[in-house]
Amino acid sequence: MLIAIDCGNTSTVVGLYDGEPPHGAFRHVYHFDTESGLGAAEHRARLDDELGAAELSGADLQGAAIACVVPDALGALAEFAEAATSVGPVVVGALGNVLGCKVLVDQPAKVGADRLVNTLAAHSLYPGPSIIVDFGTATTFDVVSAQGDYAGGVIAPGVDLALSALHDAAALLPPVEVARPERVIGTDTVGAMQSGIYWGYVSLVEGLINRIRAEYGETGDASFTVIATGGLAPLLAGGTELIDAVEPNLTLTGLVLNHRINRPA
Repeated sequence: MLIAIDCGNTSTVVGLYDGEPPHGAFRHVYHFDTESGLGAAEHRARLDDELGAAELSGADLQGAAIACVVPDALGALAEFAEAATSVGPVVVGALGNVLGCKVLVDQPAKVGADRLVNTLAAHSLYPGPSIIVDFGTATTFDVVSAQGDYAGGVIAPGVDLALSALHDAAALLPPVEVARPERVIGTDTVGAMQSGIYWGYVSLVEGLINRIRAEYGETGDASFTVIATGGLAPLLAGGTELIDAVEPNLTLTGLVLNHRINRPA
């Protein structure tokens, strides 16, 4: 069983994968807030709790793969993963790591590890060109070529970040939950804010997808499969017909694939 760890700016997701892709499956997935001060022992204690809750055995853990965009958190995660599996983890972006696709941008080393493994997963699940919309701390749009290479993308503020900024900057605007309002025109402050966030982001998604299709169509195949991932993907995908698939474990799947390429002998 493989530990796949996606450490993002806001949250960390851990998946326990059993088997060989594409025939394996995630036996258990859990989330926690990213804290760079957590030590290896604290990560192990959490893993043990999750293994017990899922009725799984730590003796079955045979390797780990990590994508981390928080440098201060990586050391403890790598130490924990090696102690839990008795083998060094595969770390996306580390020296010697073979990604499994080309990165066709000006500064490949600066592309987030999560976006790169998303590319691997998207092309494995949906061969051909695709657009990945990831609703995380940032809302990112990543373009995967027909050959499975990373062709570039777009970074916009995330939904929760936009909501927090709106509340923090305007004294009379309350904190609100992200929800799909029945009407675009709100009749009170909360309804107006929810509409602005929900339908505003749906419009952002639709507008950028259409612009990416038009621009990439100048040089390549514009018949993209549009894949959504991230915590808010199911909610926001329900507001548009341009998203073809929702894949909650896209990044974890990419980590499994990268581990298969780089697994220790």
